[in-house]
Amino acid sequence: MAKLSKPRAGSLQFWPRKRAEHFLPSVNWKPVKGEGILGFIAYKVGMATALVKDTTDKSMTANKRIYIPVTILETPNMKIFSVRFYNHGQVIKEVVVSTDSLLKKVVRIPKTAGKLEIPPVYDDIRILVYSLAHQTTVKKTPDLAELAIGGGNKLDLVKSLIGKEITVKNVLKFSLLDVRGLTKGKGLEGAVPRFGITLKSHKSEKGVRRPGSLAPWHPARVTFRTPQAGQLGMFTRVHYNLRIINLNTITEKNINPGTGFKNYGRVQTSYVIVKGSVQGPPKRQILITPALRPTKEQVKKKYEFMELIL
Repeated sequence: MAKLSKPRAGSLQFWPRKRAEHFLPSVNWKPVKGEGILGFIAYKVGMATALVKDTTDKSMTANKRIYIPVTILETPNMKIFSVRFYNHGQVIKEVVVSTDSLLKKVVRIPKTAGKLEIPPVYDDIRILVYSLAHQTTVKKTPDLAELAIGGGNKLDLVKSLIGKEITVKNVLKFSLLDVRGLTKGKGLEGAVPRFGITLKSHKSEKGVRRPGSLAPWHPARVTFRTPQAGQLGMFTRVHYNLRIINLNTITEKNINPGTGFKNYGRVQTSYVIVKGSVQGPPKRQILITPALRPTKEQVKKKYEFMELIL
């Protein structure tokens, strides 16, 4: 009989398989390139179908109307909470510039905002921003995230934005996005959905939906590579190279259906429509960043938005 072989069930690239500590993940900003603020906080509304005109050069559907799956993200305005000065990868000074009462449930805020005192030596500036979630129907408590700034005049840009609302149109000056967020939580699951192992014969002893052997006699222990039951979902994942189909405000172009979006409600502020799916359930916090590694195939694609079909 030939030797049985198959790919390993469950990638070891994602480890450990446990719930993420924060809804908005941290980002390694060093390889991310761009001008201005390199990120924005959004909330997932849901999926829909968009009617677009394919304007991609040398495409099989060039200048034709096609239907594509899209995801709608609501993007309320943001404000700067604090400014962080870095030197050799360490925060050497943080200045709180906002005393907004909305932040009381999230972080301890001082009675008065500090003056932007600049340290003598620093090599990078980042900002801690919070979303004005009360503008939406999702919730009232804001979300905080640290965002990097690209370009040369970082300090001048930060000074001009302190105390002002930051809109998505001022930030999203790129066409390809990376979307960071948490997947839908599923709780305790067995080895079959968690690692994709094959069910055993119905005559097997000690269970069908479990691995045939946990480990050999020696070494006399169960290794971490053995597929076992545990947490599934609520994992940090990144979707790369999602193209922006449309970016607008609800006052200029109303996309709300009559009764609102399922499990979300009505979009109240600005929104971004991207091609493809985004991880997580409706109302999940999402962090948008410029594409880290854009591919030639995705860069050349161009679509002219026409209509949203719900």
